[in-house]
Amino acid sequence: MKRRPTTELLDTDSGTAAEVAASIRDLRWFNRWFGGIATTRRLVEVVARKTAKTRFSLLEVAAGEGYVPQSAGTQLEHSGLELSITLLDRVSTHLPKNGSMRKIASDALALPFSDSTFDLVSSSLFFHHLSPKQVVQFAREALRVCRRAVLVNDLVRHPFHLAVAYAGTPLYRSRITRHDAPASVRQAYTIPEMQEMFQAVGAENIEIQRHYFFRMGVIAWKPEANKK
Repeated sequence: MKRRPTTELLDTDSGTAAEVAASIRDLRWFNRWFGGIATTRRLVEVVARKTAKTRFSLLEVAAGEGYVPQSAGTQLEHSGLELSITLLDRVSTHLPKNGSMRKIASDALALPFSDSTFDLVSSSLFFHHLSPKQVVQFAREALRVCRRAVLVNDLVRHPFHLAVAYAGTPLYRSRITRHDAPASVRQAYTIPEMQEMFQAVGAENIEIQRHYFFRMGVIAWKPEANKK
């Protein structure tokens, strides 16, 4: 199945306030029941086990309301792990107005932070919005800003996944979701494609696993020579 880039309506705020709100509720539903929160939680657990650390600063890029990292962080507390989360999104209005998480509006492809500012740089359902060239650019920036690793939680492109995205249309709350769900699958990457792009930016070690319901979990470890 060839990758087919498609502009998603939620990316361009193409809808009424009610349609956007309904689409965000759909996203929460996807992340709660179809592997989104669980994938991020498991990625952090792997890093914790391999580094023997229990506290991490985490930058969530293209964070939106921050539902995935915040939910994963709450679940991780039960196993003694703590996340200090900073949310970054391109538009300030996408970020939550309240809450304790730090928030910043900025460009994901030119992160406004010094080298090794955060233990982890994470993203959920962001990579499939990027062209291969942009993926490489962001991966390079994320590796620069992290101290430990870059975590990627995204979709796997597959014909059956696309069929399910279309089959779920009657369940979606918003016309935005009815357009964006299959569009997301069509422009998602495969595991070999993701491996190749992270190798291009010199990640020290790349661990990629397939999680529940066509979710991809990536841990790209920062090269030892670049750690501070």
